[in-house]
Amino acid sequence: MILRKVRNQPRTTRGELVNDLKRAGTTVSKVTVGNTLRRHGLKSCMARKVPLLKPAHVKARLKFANDHLDDPEESWEKVMWSDETKMERFGHNSTKRVWRKKNDEYHPKNTIPTVKHGGGSIMLWGCFSAHGTGRLHCIKERMTGAMYCKILGNNLLPSVRALKMGRGWVFQHDNDPKYTARITKKWLCKKHIKVLAWPSQSPDLNPIENLWRELKLRVSQRQPRNLTDLEKICVEEWAKIPPAVCANLVKNYRKRLTSVIANKGYCTKY
Repeated sequence: MILRKVRNQPRTTRGELVNDLKRAGTTVSKVTVGNTLRRHGLKSCMARKVPLLKPAHVKARLKFANDHLDDPEESWEKVMWSDETKMERFGHNSTKRVWRKKNDEYHPKNTIPTVKHGGGSIMLWGCFSAHGTGRLHCIKERMTGAMYCKILGNNLLPSVRALKMGRGWVFQHDNDPKYTARITKKWLCKKHIKVLAWPSQSPDLNPIENLWRELKLRVSQRQPRNLTDLEKICVEEWAKIPPAVCANLVKNYRKRLTSVIANKGYCTKY
């Protein structure tokens, strides 16, 4: 009964299981319930936060994975990946662990200074390909379709030239409203830029997410003093990410697609 309930409803608590068993005529403790679950290879874990997927999203993700599963590795090397991310001054420090004695939890060496709202934040737009990172742009006001076109003109096209993408390259961005706005589509068409058809709610299919994590780790180690310093450090560290890291993310892209198929269109570990 315990195993059946947990398989059907993984969020069931030990207390709820104890009450269910009591109503069925069996009295056990929470410890017994926990031990029983562990013996069967189940343990209590934090539920991962993932994008909300509607049936249409799942179907589109599965179609994308199947359509591109057999694409040659060289075709992904022609893709310029892009996205936005929020960068906080103290955003990455919340995961730090320390070695300390029992009553030393508030010693300055064992604490992490925090401020409200992460000490401030900036929004970044960036791009990369198998050849390395492109330009990184700090977004300083509310993004519109017109502003996005300006960012692409000032950052995407120079990045394509700098990374020597050559002819036949493809641009990837998601389905954010400003990316799919009429003015954006018109600009992309005017510049003869081919866009990769993208399934909504699929950050795990975009390898730039791995680079954002790398960037946030690098930035946290430099401890920016203010937002101006944060922007400067972000640009510096983005440029320092080795091309080999970018190439490896693209090289292993097929694994992302097989994971989506294995998960029947639902979110993956990526």
